[in-house]
Amino acid sequence: MRLQGSCRCGAVSFEVNSRTPYPFMRCYCGICRKTDGGGGYAINIMGDFATLKVEGEDAISMFHAETEEGVSPGERRFCKHCGSALWVYDPRWPELVHPFASAIDTPLPLPPETVHIMLDFKPDWVEVPEGENHRHYPGYPEQSIEDWHRAHGLLLNDPSEEPK
Repeated sequence: MRLQGSCRCGAVSFEVNSRTPYPFMRCYCGICRKTDGGGGYAINIMGDFATLKVEGEDAISMFHAETEEGVSPGERRFCKHCGSALWVYDPRWPELVHPFASAIDTPLPLPPETVHIMLDFKPDWVEVPEGENHRHYPGYPEQSIEDWHRAHGLLLNDPSEEPK
């Protein structure tokens, strides 16, 4: 699926192909929460970095978050004019890019369940939904974004394919 995204002020727009377009995972870690988590979490999607096309690159700033282990190699991109979080790129996985669902303008498919991760870092004011279609993890789950899509029969074979 071809995803199109942009920042709030329109200075940056981008496109990327994704075989995993379902916004199913909410991350409550302090980094995601503070850089894109108005609801106490951020939602990342996964795309093919080789297909990323960007307009307005001069309006993009980047930073590396500091963690207890040191500086993260993950490069968080945002618009330097309006502050919109755009995507995360990590050189440890050079074939991938993780746009924030909040920056995507393309209608996204509704996921059949929601996975809540990094709950050990969730602030007390955030209420996490419970129920049959919610999975909870104190840290990272074993299942990757691609594995989740595959397990649910939602992994797209071709980026031009539309979700079910």
